[in-house]
Amino acid sequence: MFFKKKTEKKTYDKENKKPVIKASICNGEQVAGFRDVHTGTFEEVMLIRDSEDLFEFKNEYGITEDIEKIY
Repeated sequence: MFFKKKTEKKTYDKENKKPVIKASICNGEQVAGFRDVHTGTFEEVMLIRDSEDLFEFKNEYGITEDIEKIY
């Protein structure tokens, strides 16, 4: 109640996967995840509703650079 929940740092394969945000053109829904560099497949991780969710995603995986948006 008085303490903020600590998020544990998760890891991903930085050589083969790239963090991206997949956005829908129709309704604007955004999903954060990782795209395989070689095959182009997308792995969903979490729904992005606002900038706070994006900050949480970046913090959870230790991402400091800007994240590319794909449609």
